[in-house]
Amino acid sequence: MSRGRIGQLRRIVAALLIGGLAAASVVAGPAAAEPAPPDAGTASAAGRVDDLGPASEVTSTGVAEPVGDLVYTATSGVSPVQVAAFDPASHRITGTVDLPTGEGTWAMTHVGTDLYVGTYAPGDLYRIDTTTGTVTRVAHFGSFVWSIAAAPDGTIVAGTYPDAGVWSYDPATGQTRGYGAAVAGEQYARSIAATDTTIFAGVGTHAHLIAIDRATGDRTDVLPAQYANRTFVATLALSGDTLAAGLSPTGTMLVFRLDDLAHPVEVQADPAEHYVTAITVHGDSIYLGTRPAGVLWRYDTAGDTVTRLGSPYDGAYFNRIMVGADDAVTAELTSTFVDYDAASGSFDGTDLTAAGLPPAPELAMQVTATDDRVLVSGKAGVQVHDLATGVSHRTFLAGEAKTMTPVGGQVYLGVYTLARLFSVAPDGTGLHQVGDVANEQTRPTDAVYDPAVGKLLVTTEADYGKYGGALACFDPRTGAVRVYRGVLPDQSVRSVAAAGGTAYLGSEIRNSLGTDPIVEEATLSAFDLRRGTVRWQLTPVPGAGQITDLALWRGTLYGTTDTGTLFAFDPGTRTVLSTVDVGAGATLVTARGQLYGATGDRIFRVNGDGTTTTLLDDLAAETYGPPMLAPAPDGRSLYTLRHRNLIRLWL
Repeated sequence: MSRGRIGQLRRIVAALLIGGLAAASVVAGPAAAEPAPPDAGTASAAGRVDDLGPASEVTSTGVAEPVGDLVYTATSGVSPVQVAAFDPASHRITGTVDLPTGEGTWAMTHVGTDLYVGTYAPGDLYRIDTTTGTVTRVAHFGSFVWSIAAAPDGTIVAGTYPDAGVWSYDPATGQTRGYGAAVAGEQYARSIAATDTTIFAGVGTHAHLIAIDRATGDRTDVLPAQYANRTFVATLALSGDTLAAGLSPTGTMLVFRLDDLAHPVEVQADPAEHYVTAITVHGDSIYLGTRPAGVLWRYDTAGDTVTRLGSPYDGAYFNRIMVGADDAVTAELTSTFVDYDAASGSFDGTDLTAAGLPPAPELAMQVTATDDRVLVSGKAGVQVHDLATGVSHRTFLAGEAKTMTPVGGQVYLGVYTLARLFSVAPDGTGLHQVGDVANEQTRPTDAVYDPAVGKLLVTTEADYGKYGGALACFDPRTGAVRVYRGVLPDQSVRSVAAAGGTAYLGSEIRNSLGTDPIVEEATLSAFDLRRGTVRWQLTPVPGAGQITDLALWRGTLYGTTDTGTLFAFDPGTRTVLSTVDVGAGATLVTARGQLYGATGDRIFRVNGDGTTTTLLDDLAAETYGPPMLAPAPDGRSLYTLRHRNLIRLWL
């Protein structure tokens, strides 16, 4: 694209310039003042049910592809997937088309005026004729297409998950070809590129760079042995005879010459950066975006020098970097297009919601409630519902809040990736990072506050392909974080409950994505928070691979498992008192002296004898992760999802 066609992008969403703290959208919902009027909502076995509207609405994009004068992007995490045409000259969305299948996309390329989009859940390949808007499903590649690219002869190649599969589609004949797993036993063909003769597949969770002969299917791993300890070859870019590859979790870029694949040049833009999220080769320059800081860099291949160009905001995720005439740089980030001004080193941009791509209900990830607000997390943000006005707005977050825990007047967030800790006011203001779990951890799984020791306890899963989950103890007063990695040997830590200085830890036998279990059954442990030692460890439910949640109620510890068992456990005698089937992966909370649980289909009350009573069913909740359930601080109501809407159940 030329500088003239790009123009001066008129504005950047305020959230980007002030650290991502503006409300990206405001959604009016039904009034929900406390207390609800007698005729509000619908009835249930427990009490009234109020529908508070979409739980979390987002315009989240992860791809971009220039075709002619337009740049195409597509939504992720919402249904249906919308493919949108963005006009850099007018800063507007000029048109959208819906894809018949898929929950999102991370993969897009083009051949001529035909745009190709690979989806996930299911892994379909669509061709969009950008001259007519016609959408055609042309191939199916399993459950999840991670990456696609166009070879010089117009053939589309694809990498898939969870089979690390490599595929091709020939538009001329309509034929597909499966090359099988790039590496046997791996799960991710995370990045892909192709010449007329060779497909290059970047693999994880144990890093490989596989060169596959398109004719014979023969393959060679061209990643030098010294990089085999990386988790992913996560990003590939190919132009002419230059192939650039981004490695995780060290943020390293390797630059290969196709005629000498054995001797790549290593580029380390910043040792503090863990990921290379986007690469574009442009002549003698290679542009790359890195995280977690969210920085744009330029590498000069002739001079072997790296220049830091800048960052549009802390934590920016560069999905695509496009370089036009006069080296004008435009990048697509999460729901935003930005234009880099080389003279000033600054970024201007356009928020896609403001440009005409409205937010849509997404698969929410977590819910928590304060006195007058309910917070629901999702992709790149937290939706803040004001109960008094019935209006919600979104606070931008560079990541995904997997845990949200109110402590005092703040809500503490455990954020994926890199297991970072943030604090935010209940109204969504003042978001800032307060801690970092580090220790090769990436995904927070549960959190609870123990007032006896004044610590927020956060359990985490290790980075892809790594072993040893952790318990992190965060002190909100001092900001100190103490991490116990490998507290449960050979397992990840999935759930936590705490009281009186003792943390009860539920395990998951899978350590992280891309690892094989070492132990056979999930365990329950008691951890002394003052001494930093495990008092005891046992298996409460034979055959369970995960203790999905834990809660203390009336001196008894209750837990749920991936096999559907709710168990009651006496910590004093270390015996299981009762078990009952409630459905796989249930979530537990206490409210007004009672214990409640939720699955994706129902809310139930746990009775004193360990049995359960259904209070509300037919939820058909659509979430990204475990079932969502949160009590109001006064215990008078519970919050969960029905489909993708936030609802309140009065008790």
